[in-house]
Amino acid sequence: MLDETDIQILELLIEDARRSYTDIAQVVNLSPPAVSDRIDRLGESGVIRRFTVELDRSQLRAGVPILVTLRPLTSAADSVYSAVRESPKVEHTFMTANNTITFSAHVRGDRVRAAINDIVDPSRIDSYDVSIVDTAEWSPTVGETEFALSCAECGNTVTTEGRSEQIGGTKRQFCCPSCLDRFRKRYNRIEADADTRQKTNAGSDDVQ
Repeated sequence: MLDETDIQILELLIEDARRSYTDIAQVVNLSPPAVSDRIDRLGESGVIRRFTVELDRSQLRAGVPILVTLRPLTSAADSVYSAVRESPKVEHTFMTANNTITFSAHVRGDRVRAAINDIVDPSRIDSYDVSIVDTAEWSPTVGETEFALSCAECGNTVTTEGRSEQIGGTKRQFCCPSCLDRFRKRYNRIEADADTRQKTNAGSDDVQ
């Protein structure tokens, strides 16, 4: 469903979400209205969900950039990860397969331990390491595989032979007509069953 031009447009928007349609059009050799149509289509298909503001937190917060590696108690790994992820002080959070949690933040040099204790309950941590960050760069990339759409029925990649249809108020992607037909029939059956149960419950209320 995505061609090379779509990928180019996504890469340009990741570099600068404020880039004008005219600027993008010059790079991808399309007219500005054609670029606008493609971006609208990417939004409708769910590839682009929203445009966000990326902040340089080092310009907004005083403090030292640190990288913290936590080794939580086994039973507390999920709750520790949630606490770290939801903290407004944390910038990026990662959790490995062995439940080690790493996050980046800016803190005052004399409040590193206190800042970590503010982020997560120390009783749920077995041990942790703190490193001062010298250089950091966040460079997301896009590619054909990363942005391939998945079939709502079977999960396979949706190619140019795929289909899309508005079902239940949501535009859904399908890899083939058969998957679309199966999904539609199942959805309609579930809707019909729900209507039947609602009518049955309403009838029971009337009897009472």
